[in-house]
Amino acid sequence: MKKQGRILIFIVAYNAEKTLNWVLDRIPRELLTPENGILVIDDSSKDETFEVGLSYEKLPEGIELTVLRTPINQGYGGNQKLGYRYAIEKGFDAVVLLHGDGQYPPELIDEITSPILRGEADAVFGSRMMKSGEALKGGMPLYKYVGNRILSTFQNWWLNADLSEFHSGFRAYSVRALSEVPFENNTSDFHFDTEIIIQFLQKSFRIHEIPIPTYYGDEICHVDGMKYAWDVVKATLFSKIQNLGLFYQRKFDVGVNFRKHPYEAKLDFISSHSLAADSVKESEVRGTRVLDLGCGEGVVARELQRSGCEVTAVDRDPQPEVAAEVSSFLRHDLNALKREDPLPADRYDVILLLDILEHLENPEDFLDRLRESFGHHTPRVIITTGNIGYFLLRFAHLIGQFNYGPRGILDIGHRRLFTFRNLQLLLEESGYVVDKVHGIPAPYPLVLGRNPFSRLLLSTSRTCIAIWKSFFSYQIYIEAKMTPSVQGMLSQMVTATEERRRSLALSSRSAEGGSSRSAEGGSAESGEELSRTESSRAGPS
Repeated sequence: MKKQGRILIFIVAYNAEKTLNWVLDRIPRELLTPENGILVIDDSSKDETFEVGLSYEKLPEGIELTVLRTPINQGYGGNQKLGYRYAIEKGFDAVVLLHGDGQYPPELIDEITSPILRGEADAVFGSRMMKSGEALKGGMPLYKYVGNRILSTFQNWWLNADLSEFHSGFRAYSVRALSEVPFENNTSDFHFDTEIIIQFLQKSFRIHEIPIPTYYGDEICHVDGMKYAWDVVKATLFSKIQNLGLFYQRKFDVGVNFRKHPYEAKLDFISSHSLAADSVKESEVRGTRVLDLGCGEGVVARELQRSGCEVTAVDRDPQPEVAAEVSSFLRHDLNALKREDPLPADRYDVILLLDILEHLENPEDFLDRLRESFGHHTPRVIITTGNIGYFLLRFAHLIGQFNYGPRGILDIGHRRLFTFRNLQLLLEESGYVVDKVHGIPAPYPLVLGRNPFSRLLLSTSRTCIAIWKSFFSYQIYIEAKMTPSVQGMLSQMVTATEERRRSLALSSRSAEGGSSRSAEGGSAESGEELSRTESSRAGPS
């Protein structure tokens, strides 16, 4: 595919007066066209970097070099934010990052940007690790090489990635892709590079790598290695922990709407899905009628339908895929459940409220209306919700952290937070008899993958939950029995009384009819007896 598009060659510079001209000289001449641009940002250098850039005169006529200087030092990440915003505002198609100290090869600009301009990649990274041994031969200090390998291995495992290196500063990005991630919320420090990789991975953007040579000159390194490593580890860990809803930072909220993406099933490990599905299937009653309220993508509904249940799925949004696989589908806004707009009160055996109550504006009113909808019929109700008493949230609260995010216990869409105690009290006061209460571990396989480590965490969590349920449970699981509503009970009593009256009336009429027939039969028999007696007395004529 033919490549086309505009490239911004972006050079970050700090105290680079001795090397900046050298870097500019090495830019391939064929890239110096009016369509492309060169931007140098001097990050408040203490030397003459800015003046060297302004005085550079070796560019062809008509090629503009833009040199800017920050009023105060912005840091390595802060510099990149300025450059990428410039690329977006000026309408470039790709931006390539170079360092003013000459550590990375301007000669490879065409190679690193071509996949982006051909539409084959959203980012391309130059890697010093793709060719075995080349980094050390190029002068990379052994401690940096070992640290690079350890950090990259950890990040690949934790982020489910497959990059040969996370820590190269020679990079090219699609400007369109940059405009879709909140890079301006990232750190201004050196681990900006790690955070933007995480953002691209979370958006499922295509990342390619090309091999590059390693060069270490006599430039001064401004990176504190230990601090950098710790910052990288923290950013990597927190980006995934956020998916559990235990931590939130805006930079890792990349606009992925979890409700519009396929909701991953949790049927293959202990979870709200598996416990609810197993409980219904254990009844061993084929044709069990299930009402799944707020079914979403219908993970549990479809599983139960396949197992032989008759499932009615309810959601406020159309779910054609779910409707095609269950017995029936109803559109209903559970927040609008009112006496004049009740749910169909068919004789369901089980009602599912999986991660629903916390999203409702008024769970108390909803539970009352639900019970009124079913009158004297009393189905089993299975309820799951997040446990705000989970130990990690308690610790976070202890240090002042209480952040809502896109999913998890502190989902931004939650209207109510529950503990085991207040949820049980809510149910009891609403006329539900609690039968079973279980604690559910965090869904580690969703975050860490289906592997031995996540299975170990699940097993450990189950042991801890058995010791202290309210402290170690990520979610709450409750099975309750709906009792008849007062109105339903009263209606049932009135109906039963009327039926009893009709029954007694029928019995009474039946008894009276029998007595009358008995009396008439007795009189006839007596008359016949009397005639026979008189005839006997008269004798033969």
